[in-house]
Amino acid sequence: MMALDVETTGTDPETARIVAAAIAAVGGDSPPETTAWLLDPGIEVPAEAAAIHGITTEQTRADGQAPADALAEIIAALAEPLAAGCPLVVFRAPYALTVLARECARAGVPFLDGDVAPVIDPSVLDKQVDRYRRGRRTLPALCEHYRVRHDGPNDPVQDALAAARLAWRLPRGFPDLAAMALADLHTQQRTWAAAQAAGLQAHLRRTDPAATVTADWPLIPPNSQESSSV
Repeated sequence: MMALDVETTGTDPETARIVAAAIAAVGGDSPPETTAWLLDPGIEVPAEAAAIHGITTEQTRADGQAPADALAEIIAALAEPLAAGCPLVVFRAPYALTVLARECARAGVPFLDGDVAPVIDPSVLDKQVDRYRRGRRTLPALCEHYRVRHDGPNDPVQDALAAARLAWRLPRGFPDLAAMALADLHTQQRTWAAAQAAGLQAHLRRTDPAATVTADWPLIPPNSQESSSV
């Protein structure tokens, strides 16, 4: 598997800029291989974002790569394994992959060709197999619930590794997932994510009649009229 994580300037995938990213390649008998990038987004990193991931404007300006250079490297690292059928693990994929796609568009870097697949999204899987469980469903919360190692929330390398461990653990706890071929699992996640989004939107509209939650997965198409930071 490959796992992708991004740290950004905000919660809206249409406007957030990437300040850090990591890809972890895991599997076989070899230790995980990780690659990390620090980017200079060309804008101030909001204090609220820096408080979460610890990356400041000063750091990005001093040590960050130009977005076009880093994004080209990230896409190159993803493209060949995906074309060969290697699954890409992304926690809350519609956010991370949409941010990556929009950043590529801004920088003039070609995004991944065709449908991004197969994707494994532990957030979608967890909500499907244990939909009525109370409590938070953040990456650290899921790692704690499923007893998965997570060595540093909001560190892109550690978040990517933790997501990969969840993708390994969940099918072992829920045999119906393990029985699915990767292509079928990808298709099912699209269906499950749409149903989960509809349920969340109905819940939010109890207090905000205008609330919308995108049903798109694993990527929000350009010019979509619905988006969500949830």
